[in-house]
Amino acid sequence: MTYRPEYLPERLALISDLQAAEYISSGLLEGREGVPSIALNKVAETLPGEDARLRLDRVRDLIDDAMSRFQDERPTAADAWLAPRLHETLRLTRREAADKELWTYMALGVAPDYVVWRHLSEPKADGSPGRVARDRFIGPHYKQTFARLWWAAELFRDGSDYRPVVVACGNQDMLNSALRLDVIDHRPTALALVRMMERGTVRTGREVNAMTSAVNAAAATLMYDVLAPDVERDGEPLRDWVAGAESSLPSPRNNLPEGPEEQRAPTESIERLVGHFAEVFADAQVRGRSPGESE
Repeated sequence: MTYRPEYLPERLALISDLQAAEYISSGLLEGREGVPSIALNKVAETLPGEDARLRLDRVRDLIDDAMSRFQDERPTAADAWLAPRLHETLRLTRREAADKELWTYMALGVAPDYVVWRHLSEPKADGSPGRVARDRFIGPHYKQTFARLWWAAELFRDGSDYRPVVVACGNQDMLNSALRLDVIDHRPTALALVRMMERGTVRTGREVNAMTSAVNAAAATLMYDVLAPDVERDGEPLRDWVAGAESSLPSPRNNLPEGPEEQRAPTESIERLVGHFAEVFADAQVRGRSPGESE
């Protein structure tokens, strides 16, 4: 079975897709093998410095707690719990988080057992074993196991408030579809989608998929940042939050952590988009819903 790495260095590292390919075997993808951690770390590039954010043990402890907490539940339930805490623990800038090699190392060097636990499919009807999709280890940010959680927390948080992240990550269709869309980088848009889920305007996975597709299509003719402007982002709170990692406690397990003390998105902008998106969704085609059927 895929196990916790035998060797865990003190700091996180980077590893390229080309280097990682050697360690992504069929046995790993089927959950039968682990990753040779000593060999992997010989080719990985350890991140320099003494920055507390990059201590591997804090991330690994968090992942261990997630697996323990949700061991008797569907692994998908871990997403909403882990996303805000992973984001708060790492305290990355967007530029740092855009480095794909960090997430590849997280998946192979820090927690391949989590990747398998979270994403291993059920055995097939013909008796062939379940598998983890390769892109859960080295895929784009909306597929890779840890990148998708970090970016979901980054894009759906409202300043320091991670509650919208919990809502978004609690619906797999929202998490899987919204992260692919460029419009989600506009905070009022992201938060309006969450608000519609909270109010029950959209409930099922099919409705979420129809809504996000319709909202994205409408963006081709309507500029959401003009219709519903966000506040100008100030980089100082983020810099203070990143620097605060040196003295921060481990991310709380029973209460939500707090993100950087950035100004929240304007309520009036969010509500303006909620109204607009409700109109867009009313005309959207939801798979399995009859024409004229009530939303």
